[in-house]
Amino acid sequence: MSTLITSTQLTARLIEATAATIDAHADLLTGLDQAIGDGDHGLNMKRGFSAIREAAEELAALAPAEALVKAGLILVSKVGGASGPLYGSLLMAMGKSGAARTPDRATVATMFADGVAAVKKRGKAQAGEKTMLEVLVPVLAALSDGVDNDMPLATLLDRIRKAARGGLEASRPLLATKGRASFLGDRSIGHLDPGAQSSCLLVDAICNVIEKDVTQ
Repeated sequence: MSTLITSTQLTARLIEATAATIDAHADLLTGLDQAIGDGDHGLNMKRGFSAIREAAEELAALAPAEALVKAGLILVSKVGGASGPLYGSLLMAMGKSGAARTPDRATVATMFADGVAAVKKRGKAQAGEKTMLEVLVPVLAALSDGVDNDMPLATLLDRIRKAARGGLEASRPLLATKGRASFLGDRSIGHLDPGAQSSCLLVDAICNVIEKDVTQ
């Protein structure tokens, strides 16, 4: 995983892959948000990740930790609603966490743990409340377990993908208690959370890039 946080080329590929998946699924995200929110999640995420894509050359030239902080700031400034502050907090906390650490798998796990903690703090939320944490928390568990058990990269990525998809589906029967979806009460039950969906899409895109470009 060391290449993940030292390769300028890989940083650029990750930016392109995440922006492309949000662009391709913007309508899906909008539809999910129309069901239980205000319907702007797809548009807002597309705006934010398009801005990151536009800054790709600048971001790829930075140290990876600095690039994460900068990308987080872009999301905060460009993405409306709750998504910008939450995703921005995730990236900025990860970047700050990784700034003075040795680049290895354990560092990536620690960075992600700090990022998830920042999302919890910013959103005043925990897993089980029908938010993006339904995906982020199980992904963190899979990543941490893979690091602790020194899993082969392919196995680790497969488990992370499965954790993300399982977490997304687990959001469907939950009662929303945060954000606009909470106003619906029981009517929020039976719908996928749009933030969980965008998180799952991003995790999958990142795993695909790492699988192609990073060797153990």
